[in-house]
Amino acid sequence: MDESDALSAFAALSQETRLRVVRLLVQAGPEGLPAGAIGEAMGGASSSRMSFHLNHLEQAGLVRSRRDGRSIIYSAVYPALSDLVAFLMRDCCNGHPEVCAPAVAALSCACEPKTEDTHA
Repeated sequence: MDESDALSAFAALSQETRLRVVRLLVQAGPEGLPAGAIGEAMGGASSSRMSFHLNHLEQAGLVRSRRDGRSIIYSAVYPALSDLVAFLMRDCCNGHPEVCAPAVAALSCACEPKTEDTHA
């Protein structure tokens, strides 16, 4: 990610609703969410308001949309989000790894595959 792309992404994320939408879509996983569900999660935001914000995020490359029947499904673009974090951390610590250790630890994914209990 270059500086221009990073600036575009940060500009898109610098608004409360858009930041909340990206966090919601990250939590939703790769399958994403329909636009209506996103609007409901944002306090019942109107479709025109959500369209404005989702378009802004899509133009910044942070979310993508796909049509599923009559619905539009939005999902986070995980590689773009990873690139944004990498852009911030690229020159981290200037040779002092202990400086970046807390940030690296915070980025460690806490997601572990769920295993089904077969001892019912």
